[in-house]
Order: sequence, then C-alpha cells, then structure tokens
Amino acid sequence: AGGCAGMCVDLTLFPLDTIKTRLQSQQGFYKAGGFRGIYAGVPSAAVGSFPNAAAFFVTYDCTKSLLSAGGALAAPHVAPVTHMLAASLGEIVACLIRVPTEVVKQRTQASPSSTTYHMLLATLREEGVRGLYRGYGSTVLREIPFSLVQFPLWEYLKTLWSLRQGHTLYSWQAAVCGAFAGAVAAAFVTTPLDVAKTRIMLAKAGTTTASGNIPLVVLYDVWKSRGLTGLFAGSVPRVTFIRVTFISVGGFIFLGAYEKIRRTLL
Repeated sequence: AGGCAGMCVDLTLFPLDTIKTRLQSQQGFYKAGGFRGIYAGVPSAAVGSFPNAAAFFVTYDCTKSLLSAGGALAAPHVAPVTHMLAASLGEIVACLIRVPTEVVKQRTQASPSSTTYHMLLATLREEGVRGLYRGYGSTVLREIPFSLVQFPLWEYLKTLWSLRQGHTLYSWQAAVCGAFAGAVAAAFVTTPLDVAKTRIMLAKAGTTTASGNIPLVVLYDVWKSRGLTGLFAGSVPRVTFIRVTFISVGGFIFLGAYEKIRRTLL
C-alpha cells in the first residue's frame, strides 16, 4: 500500500520537483534546463518510489505497533511521541533507498541532455557506490523535521474527525487530513536544508561541497555567495505553489492512496 502510494505521488507531481531542483542548482534555473525536459530523471523516481515508500510505512507501522503495545508510550496522551519516533525511524530507513534514487534523479534533472542510465553509470564510475549516498545526512535532516510535524498531526486529525462522526474515516477524509497536515508541516522551514541536500548531490566529485555531509557547512557557503535569498532558493514554488499544491496535494494523494489501498488489501 505504501509503495503504490509513493508511486502515485512521485509520478504525479514530478514536474514541480524538477522545477524546484533546477531553481536550487548552482548553475541556475535556465542553465540547468529551465522548463525543458521536466520529466528528466523520471525513471529513477519510478524505480525508487515504490520500495522507498514501502520501507517507510513498514517501519512506521511496525514501530508504532511495538511502542503502543505496552509501557509508558502506550498511554493515549503520549501517542504523538510514538508517532514522532516511528516517523523518524521510518525516514532513516527509507532514505537508504531514497537517497541513491534522488542523487541520480536530481543530477539528471539538472542535466536534461543526459539520461538516467548514463547518469547512474557516470556516478558509479567516478565515485563508486558511496557517490550514490552523497547527501544522506542532509536528506535525513530535511525529512525528519517535516515528518515530526506531519505524521503526529495526521494521526491526531484522523482520530479527532473519527470521534466526531462516530465511525472510522473514509479514505477521502484521511486524504484531507493528510493534505492539511502536509501544509502545516511548513515546507518553508525546511527549504534551507533542502537547498543543502540539492547542492551536495549535484556538486562535482572531489569538491568541498561534495564532501559536505554536514549541511551547515554547505549552507554557510551558500549564504556567503548568495546571501539570505540563496538559502531559500526554490522557496517561491516551494512555499506558494508547492506549499499549497505540492505539499497539500502530495499529502492528499500519498496518505489518501495509502489508506485506500491498505483497506482494500485488508
């Protein structure tokens, strides 16, 4: 169910993700391809989205069940803490799959003249398998704060709505909760970390940025060269277009599809 949900949201909103990546790239939006070839890198997303989302939800649901089974975290009033811990662990596991596909995808997005396959081969040839995990730390640091807000809020809204109407939510209602939770999780707050992650993944092998697994160092370099606006590169589509559309619609599709497919399978 998680895998299918991941594919639905990644493939549906892929063009907006390409625009965001090019806005954040070092060479600038138009040199990175502008609006041309906005589906560049889609094979990487298609291959990686299913196992990535599946790994997240398997870890999230298993951790949530284990923590809720007994002990101090089983009490209803500490449920948000359980959801935060489960979401954080889910992101750490999912990023083991997400980061390699993100590296290949973003490099292809920033170089639309190349193909996903050739970009994968070039990365392996120049940097080996380790190159596919460049930016793992910054990706985890970007995803965890978002999930710490999104998932506890999603679970709380579902519980609240369910209690008010006296029965389990329909899938579309769970999707509405997901859209609201995604919007409140505030992509604007995580934009600087997203910029750092993109810069690390796109940097040439051997450079200081390429080895910058500590995103603060990369963010300092961005701030020195481009000032405060550089830290929020891509924030226009990310805060307006993506906050309202990408994040909200993404949460609607992702969490709504997950609930619908999971219930159908059960």
